[in-house]
Amino acid sequence: MPFADRLADAVRLKNTALCVGLDPRWESLPRAIRERHGGATLAAVAAGYEEFCGRVVDVVAPLVPVVKLQSAFFEACGPEGMAVQQRLLDQARARGLITILDAKRNDIASTATAYADAAFAGVRLGGRTLPVWDADALTVNPYLGRDAVEPFLQSARAAGRGVFILVRTSNPGAGLFQDLLCDGQPVYEHVAAAVNNWAGENLGKCGLGDVGAVVGATYPAELERLRQLLPQAIFLVPGFGAQGGSARDTAAAFLPNGLGAVVNSSRGIIFAFEKDSSTWEEEIALATRVAIDLLARETPMGRLGRA
Repeated sequence: MPFADRLADAVRLKNTALCVGLDPRWESLPRAIRERHGGATLAAVAAGYEEFCGRVVDVVAPLVPVVKLQSAFFEACGPEGMAVQQRLLDQARARGLITILDAKRNDIASTATAYADAAFAGVRLGGRTLPVWDADALTVNPYLGRDAVEPFLQSARAAGRGVFILVRTSNPGAGLFQDLLCDGQPVYEHVAAAVNNWAGENLGKCGLGDVGAVVGATYPAELERLRQLLPQAIFLVPGFGAQGGSARDTAAAFLPNGLGAVVNSSRGIIFAFEKDSSTWEEEIALATRVAIDLLARETPMGRLGRA
């Protein structure tokens, strides 16, 4: 099944497009977990991340369709952290969740192919395909151009996976390059035009493609403009919650039927508790439900259940 259709089915099943981001930070973990693992070594930190994120996955799996793992936090723990990332991806898949690996990859030629194969179906060795991350989708930086993006498209399509291209990011300094004018248009609109073409190459029955766009909730005016330019692309929308984007700010990312967007919240959900709390799992579940309700009230996502 095409990635866009699998994602659309998952969103309809849970009646929400909320994505929970797994961005673990040692100092923000519940005190009991930090005391249990000590944090004296990177391996101990990785073990703490695994316990915490694994319990978060179990809490949110009945509520949301998608989780996004921010690879940087696991990589910062060295080899043990990367092994934890792999096990968490396995756990999320086993719980029926769509997984996004937020690694913002890109390079040229064979290097891009290696990144892509590792992210998706796996690496071919001795006539066998050996899975590595086996994620459902990957974030990709388009700066190197189509020839560098092509290996990601090929690998994703061969395995029924998806790619999210950085178009208008949520960080305060995004405009330094993305807003530069080229032929009378900001650079991010040129990127959007390319993404629109790539998305149209492999549409699912839902009318959306397997190439999506990362567009931040912190720039709602640009988000509205980009939805006009990208009618067939799924938007991955960071910036909702702790970064300052409101539910209403994400509304333009959606299509009128409530599909077309995945709205990510990381710190606003996974750290929605005091560090000494003994009920932090219940508080994460509550924060997840609150975010779902806000999106349903303030965006076309609320129409999902009216079909």
